[in-house]
Amino acid sequence: MRVAGLGFRHGATEQSLADALARAGGEVTALATPADKAEAPAIVALAQTLGLPVVAVPGLDLRAAPTLTHSDRVMAKRGTGSVAEAAALAAAGPSARLVAARVVSGDRMATCAIATGEVE
Repeated sequence: MRVAGLGFRHGATEQSLADALARAGGEVTALATPADKAEAPAIVALAQTLGLPVVAVPGLDLRAAPTLTHSDRVMAKRGTGSVAEAAALAAAGPSARLVAARVVSGDRMATCAIATGEVE
């Protein structure tokens, strides 16, 4: 499984998320984001456009995932250094590894990281 973890601000558009995904590169089999954002219009639209499922990642799983990058603002709000990296790792399973660290969309509204792993 190859998962794109997506973090995004309120007001991000489908294009914001698509741009972050393109900057991260690679084909993915699923999108992942924090559970409280899994039904946001931008990610729902991107998932429909790409024909991919959205994995809703619980907050505890986000906080448990080790990240390569670190944002003080995200750490204070979400308890992780990178929502995108943590979501990708958590959704890809216990053996997951990052293949693309967090990148930021051109409009700075979304981030994306890609992880690969086997979901058990």
